[in-house]
Amino acid sequence: MNSSVQRADRAIVLFAHGSRDPQWHRPIQAVADAIALRAPATPVACAYLELSAPDLHTVCDRLIGQGASALTIVPMFLGVGKHAREDLPELMTQLRQHWPAIDFQLQAAVGENPRLIDLLADIALS
Repeated sequence: MNSSVQRADRAIVLFAHGSRDPQWHRPIQAVADAIALRAPATPVACAYLELSAPDLHTVCDRLIGQGASALTIVPMFLGVGKHAREDLPELMTQLRQHWPAIDFQLQAAVGENPRLIDLLADIALS
């Protein structure tokens, strides 16, 4: 995201499945680090559905406590399975009920983005 377009009160949450293996988290954290470099004024954090901490509620609570009044949730899923179709919408409903004054925006899963699909094809062909 371009930092000149990003509002200072908006934070980004990268939401992934989670794993007991700490090395699994590296790519998700690398995306968070890249966002922080590109938009240092935009808070960014990672949250996980299961098997890892912190969970989505905990991360949102922390970012809201730091002054965020708008949160963009980015599902870091390549496939749109049950977690993206069912679990995440339910979590979003819970977040909106818990913090009705907060502007929650849910992006499509990254695996649905044509730019990522093209990039993955480029990687496979290299």
